[in-house]
Amino acid sequence: MNQAAMNEPIINLFARIFETLGTGWVIWLLIALSIASLAIMIERALFYRRNTLGDVKDISDKLIAGDLDGALRAVGDKCGLEAEVLRQAMKGVARGAEAVEEIVRATIVRERLNYERYLAYLGTLGNNAPFIGLFGTVLGIIKAFAALAVNAKAGAVTGGATNIMTGISEALVATALGLMVAIPAVAVYNGFGRWLKTIVARSEVIGHALSSHLKTVVVETEHAAQRR
Repeated sequence: MNQAAMNEPIINLFARIFETLGTGWVIWLLIALSIASLAIMIERALFYRRNTLGDVKDISDKLIAGDLDGALRAVGDKCGLEAEVLRQAMKGVARGAEAVEEIVRATIVRERLNYERYLAYLGTLGNNAPFIGLFGTVLGIIKAFAALAVNAKAGAVTGGATNIMTGISEALVATALGLMVAIPAVAVYNGFGRWLKTIVARSEVIGHALSSHLKTVVVETEHAAQRR
């Protein structure tokens, strides 16, 4: 950096940097982020569809009635949190209801990490894309006013006003694009969050149904022993 630049007021230095940056790179950044966001939305939608059982009423009814083998057959080789909870919980049947409840909780905590993968990206993008767009707008306005100053010095005030209006109009595109990227990201993030809560709730239903059956067996056994 030469001596003139070093003596230049810091505000002017930053103004020159921001003028040089412009808005274009912000636009391309938002486009790239939106493409990544769309890819994650599609991947997560396919993952969620493949890894859920849907309605588990029939399975929970079988568990409450004591038809454990029937519940396992109903799940078969299907994938998903609900199916994994049932398979893991069945391994703890011999150890009683309390062991099953702990197994269910541990399985849900472990498996839900797979469902939450990449969702943080959507949440972060939804919260920050408008600010990225606003930053691009600010850069565009700085550049437009800088152009106006140059034209004013040259005596072309009318032309400078036209340039600044055009520059501000282009700069506002960055804010609009930021909102366009953020709104779907937030909506889809909330949608996947709700979908995950539903899957977890169904898994808990399966765990409670199996635990209820085991507790009922214990109570019936105790009553039978007392009648003897």
